[in-house]
Amino acid sequence: MNEDEKWMNLAVKEALIAESIGEVPVGAVLVKDNKLLAKAHNKSIAKHDPTAHAEIELLRLAGNQLKNYRLINCTLYVTLEPCAMCYGAIIHARLKRIVYGAKDMKTGVCGSSEDFRGANCFQHKPETSGGVLEKKCGQLLIDFFKTRR
Repeated sequence: MNEDEKWMNLAVKEALIAESIGEVPVGAVLVKDNKLLAKAHNKSIAKHDPTAHAEIELLRLAGNQLKNYRLINCTLYVTLEPCAMCYGAIIHARLKRIVYGAKDMKTGVCGSSEDFRGANCFQHKPETSGGVLEKKCGQLLIDFFKTRR
């Protein structure tokens, strides 16, 4: 198992926590210097907050922990490709790298639905890697939505 898979497995655990409380199973972890800074999962339903995606919750936790809204040299591991809202927050936080599991063909903006990575409106351009534990991450979502239909 490589480092990306190690951290993505921890994000999967967060996604399982989200699922256990009735949230869409998306989890995220933030790493700096090979150390865990924060972990979070979706809480939009519980908080009645459309912005309470795993990534946003994670950035809030890490910012409070570091006492800084700039999260320089950090890597985000998230089980689902970020949406436009989350990508914008990631850019403002100045994350170094985004690693995601499953592609999001409906709302993903790292190349699946749209590709914001080269957008001229963003000066900061984080490295992006997708497909880490893609099947595992994707199956969580498939299984979750099967029970909802």
